[in-house]
Amino acid sequence: MHQEPAPPTRHLRVHQDRGHTVLEFHGEIDIAAALEIAPVLDRMTARPEVRLVIDLRPVDFFDCSGLRLLYRARARVLDQDGELRLVCTHPLALRIMRVTGLTRLLPAHPTLDAALGQPEATSGSL
Repeated sequence: MHQEPAPPTRHLRVHQDRGHTVLEFHGEIDIAAALEIAPVLDRMTARPEVRLVIDLRPVDFFDCSGLRLLYRARARVLDQDGELRLVCTHPLALRIMRVTGLTRLLPAHPTLDAALGQPEATSGSL
């Protein structure tokens, strides 16, 4: 089943990578951003056996509204026998996820390659 890509919003970009739908959150993820992102996220997580990656690296600010989005996405993906992976290096977001226990349920990866199980590209010389 082919699904049309989600239109980009100010706080969300969607693209495909190695069989996964990647949702990049951008900017300040607060209640206003969550209201913009939630309908797209709900549409994406309603598909059976969906394979999603949420990438928080472009995030400048992350509060409990963003946390609620992640918990909701995880629950909905599991209900559909899907897979959800997370990419995050933002210190505040990681701290919030650790304090609430989300990192035990949804471990954060430092890069998209790591989240997708691929070795990271190396650069430089020996």
